[in-house]
Amino acid sequence: MKPLLHAAALLALALSAASWAQTIFKSIMPDGRVIYGEKPVPGAKKVEQFVPQTGNTGVKTISPEEQQRQSQDSAARVKRDEDRRAQIQEAQKALKDAEAAQLAGKEPLPGERIGTAGGASRLEESYFARQQALDAAVVAARKRLDELAAAKD
Repeated sequence: MKPLLHAAALLALALSAASWAQTIFKSIMPDGRVIYGEKPVPGAKKVEQFVPQTGNTGVKTISPEEQQRQSQDSAARVKRDEDRRAQIQEAQKALKDAEAAQLAGKEPLPGERIGTAGGASRLEESYFARQQALDAAVVAARKRLDELAAAKD
């Protein structure tokens, strides 16, 4: 029964957080009793010293500064993600608007037709220049959306 009690006492000392940073002494008395404590017992026949290995516990404390930095990093990451989603939504709207403008701009505007000698009409260069500008706006909007969608943080 005594060895079990002594083992339990050693285990309790080893597991207590306060004892991790301290040296534990095992004092064996002349009558065979074993006493564990923070300092050797006077008159002990044999004294063994144990230094707990706190580095092997797998437990790592995080300082308040590290916690704050992790919290700030997390908040910054959330903000970047929100900003990126907003930019993608803006780019999608810009593409939709550019495609709508392109579709609405197919019909010639007043002044973009010129009459011919035979009584018919033909399109002027201003119509084709406007069509090229509308096409370029769609291409640019699509490119911007593709770049945002492909970007990785």
